[in-house]
Amino acid sequence: MKLSRIALAGGVAASTVLLIAGPAAAHVSVQPVGEAAKGGYATLNFKVPNERDQASTVKLEVNFPADHPLSSVTPQAVPGWDIKIDKSKLDKPLEVHGKKISEAVSKVTWTADDSEIAPGYFQQFPVSVGALPEDADQLVFKAIQTYDNKEVVRWIEEPTEGGEEPDSPAPVLKLAAASDDHHGGGAADDAKEADDHKAADTAASTKETHAAASSSSSDTTARTLGIIGIVIGVAGVAFGVLAGRRRSA
Repeated sequence: MKLSRIALAGGVAASTVLLIAGPAAAHVSVQPVGEAAKGGYATLNFKVPNERDQASTVKLEVNFPADHPLSSVTPQAVPGWDIKIDKSKLDKPLEVHGKKISEAVSKVTWTADDSEIAPGYFQQFPVSVGALPEDADQLVFKAIQTYDNKEVVRWIEEPTEGGEEPDSPAPVLKLAAASDDHHGGGAADDAKEADDHKAADTAASTKETHAAASSSSSDTTARTLGIIGIVIGVAGVAFGVLAGRRRSA
């Protein structure tokens, strides 16, 4: 009997730990599409789970790292959500493709319009970014999640190497080694390559169409000239016959 009670108590305790640990494991995170290589461009997905049973997420604020400003930040439209982009002046301008950039995006805010993240669901917010820093191994994006019951959760605690995960960890993006082409391996490059292939295919198809049209036009012209030649030849023969008959008469 005592053993049964101990086992039951142990099972309840284990279930309690799982219930407590479950919600803590679900937090705002960031993942690249493909890989995020140093010095390159990438598409990032900010994943936002809803942790509450009686409230829905209606707002997400993502702060971009000030110590490694990104010259290009372009969020993708998310149906049912309004997007606001805040920029700030840089203490030290960036030089990108021969141009000096004096300001960079400091924060992107998504606010629910006619949508929300209901209990038991999550939402992803894609952003195209670059160029990623070459002198860093990771980027920290501090995020703030707001529920429709006015509760605010701040995912802003930076993890320490070798330490335990904080209660409210900030999203961290791990950077891969720079690629040979120095453009990274993100979706932005894949999309560009796909667009280049598509443009090449379109150009080839257009060229073939023009060539076919030109060939068809040449064939039509040749046929028309041939028919005209035959008609003129027949008319010449007929004229000769009539002229001979008149002389005989």
